[in-house]
Amino acid sequence: MEHRKIIHVDMDAFYASVEQRNNPSLKGKPVIVGGNPGSRGVVAACSYEARKYGIHSAMASSIAYRLCPHAIFIHGNFDEYHAVSEQIHEIFHDYTDLVEPMSLDEAYLDVTENKIGGPYATRIATEIRNRIFQRTRLTASAGVSYCKFLAKVASDYNKPDGLTVITPEQADGFIDRLPIGKFYGIGRVTEKRMVQLGIQTGHDLKKLSLDDLVSLFGKTGEYYYDIAHGIDERPVETDYVRKSIGKEETFERDIDDVGEMGRILKTIAGRVALALGHHETSGRTITLKVKFADFTSVSRSITLDDAINNTDMIHMHAVTLLGRTEAGIKKVRLLGISLSNLDAAETGDAERQLMLPFAM
Repeated sequence: MEHRKIIHVDMDAFYASVEQRNNPSLKGKPVIVGGNPGSRGVVAACSYEARKYGIHSAMASSIAYRLCPHAIFIHGNFDEYHAVSEQIHEIFHDYTDLVEPMSLDEAYLDVTENKIGGPYATRIATEIRNRIFQRTRLTASAGVSYCKFLAKVASDYNKPDGLTVITPEQADGFIDRLPIGKFYGIGRVTEKRMVQLGIQTGHDLKKLSLDDLVSLFGKTGEYYYDIAHGIDERPVETDYVRKSIGKEETFERDIDDVGEMGRILKTIAGRVALALGHHETSGRTITLKVKFADFTSVSRSITLDDAINNTDMIHMHAVTLLGRTEAGIKKVRLLGISLSNLDAAETGDAERQLMLPFAM
């Protein structure tokens, strides 16, 4: 069977790296792109120097400041980021039209058949990374494999400025050694649960049957089974359209304080706003998800006349929707917010797509 040749390209600390490139005095310094530390803003991106202090995207800017008081906070320039992203994507299309952009700074490429007739995906990935650096003076990491899951994991394996190749023959061994938290699609909450179940690596995950995983994790268990065995048949989709963007948080303890829930929803709303900005879109339908202590779940939605993408509006509607549930009467273990009926990215609304959702 002939395997596909998939490349996942991911720019290194993209927004912060653009700022450091444009202002050489920022090189080697902890740079944070996002809201001011005295505001309710969040971190949109940060340099690798800032990450050494435990700072990461979607973190409250005030917390980032406490972790690194000498960090340099920059509001950000989405016009510039978008222009650089277009340069990068032009390079991608020199090799293949099968490009699936996931955001401004990352994309999947299927180079099984490619425009230069190159037989080796690794050489193409190397050439793409070199050309990106020559044109933008920015570094990119890339993963090469036969499926999207492994290409994505590989691109993150040797950051920054790295290239990792996982051949079909290497896949089993690579997956067996991979810590469960490094699996794309397994978040921190699921990772914690899996570790409690004794699942710490891909080797451990592979020991469980399909029935076991579905019993433990529902339908998502099918995905976990497939990736543990290196199976991912998803094609690179050039017409990929994201239908919703959402974030959720599971609590360490069940809570019944509605005020505390409101504060948590503010944080989640900020993360959703950040993701909307990252994907250059906004949404008309807001959905609140509430999971209670007894593991029952409810959702409440509202559809607006106009699309929104800022924290305060998302938070306001989420709190209103919360009042239409039994939260407070019953203890809550999880809250989530998602936006659907997405706009801007599909319509090409240039005014909306350049909003800075982290400037609050």
